[in-house]
Amino acid sequence: MSAVLSLAQVSGRPESRNWLNTIIKGDCVAALEALPDKSVDVIFADPPYNLQLGGGLTRPDQSKVDACDDHWDQFASFEVYDAFTRAWLLACRRVLKPHGTIWVIGSYHNIFRVGATMQDLNFWILNDIVWRKSNPMPNFKGRRFQNAHETLIWASRDQDAKSYTFNYEAMKAANEDVQMRSDWLFPICNGGERLKNADGDKVHPTQKPEALLARIIMSSTKPGDVILDPFFGTGTTGAVAKRLGRNFVGIEREQDYIDAAAERIASVEPLGNAELTVLTGKKAEPRVAFVSLIEAGLLKPGAILTDSKRRWSAIVRADGTLASQGEAGSIHRLGAKVQGLDACNGWTFWHYEDGRSLQPIDVLRSSIREEMAKAG
Repeated sequence: MSAVLSLAQVSGRPESRNWLNTIIKGDCVAALEALPDKSVDVIFADPPYNLQLGGGLTRPDQSKVDACDDHWDQFASFEVYDAFTRAWLLACRRVLKPHGTIWVIGSYHNIFRVGATMQDLNFWILNDIVWRKSNPMPNFKGRRFQNAHETLIWASRDQDAKSYTFNYEAMKAANEDVQMRSDWLFPICNGGERLKNADGDKVHPTQKPEALLARIIMSSTKPGDVILDPFFGTGTTGAVAKRLGRNFVGIEREQDYIDAAAERIASVEPLGNAELTVLTGKKAEPRVAFVSLIEAGLLKPGAILTDSKRRWSAIVRADGTLASQGEAGSIHRLGAKVQGLDACNGWTFWHYEDGRSLQPIDVLRSSIREEMAKAG
């Protein structure tokens, strides 16, 4: 079973992480206040929707619809709901790292109010994602359009947060090499994934599908990151995070949900390192200066570089520049100059002799990156 902590057991000291991979029992704002500043990488929040149901829902055959009418989704007024939203968002902002991001899911009942509050608190909205349900619940009264989607807001901590994680290359590759769009098609949680109690009833009325959380986690986190869910419910976030090699912390006040979540997460087997490696593009690789090749002894001052067809040549200088025919500059500037072009990728244009054939100097850069990865 996953560990469950009371608020008194949570250590807010920065050096302590006794709350990692646990479920904290208590009110979300109070529990968030117990966590250290800037301690989580990503937040997924599925707050109460404030559905404002005016009585029970029934199907045409008069059978009862199992909708969310729990006490935790009931608020006296919009003003009370807005105050609640502001309180938990402020608490989330404090524990989110400067480069972190937050995901909030909701329906038309609440997502616009939540989004406005996020902007008031200086979160910077990156995307709104439409989760289109492949099997939505019908509109039984026939007085409105069928509600076939929910909306997710993805935001950074503030406008200046530029180094947040977005695994663009992985998302594109997973989408048949086409950019991943902001409309996602998933079925609602059903079948064997839906948790049921001993009477066969749903444990939680709004359990989210694991596929949705997997998309969120794979797109905006790295293995080892810490994901916070302040409305943990039956632990979908924790279960998917554990399987995908991420850490989690969940906050939940209902004991039935905590029990179901703890048992569920305990049964999850994490994937191995090979399965969890995230595809990245060139932009995600560490920057290597050309002079680093000289400092590492991979190229020596005075070495001659040429293009792949040996039409142009240049001499390597000790300061990390190249010289050719009275011109000097960086590998990129000189490569463009000798060809009469405006720009050039010097790493692929310039080649060195390895004793058998010409190789692009990008090969040497790759070897330095490998050493950097080992050191890291």
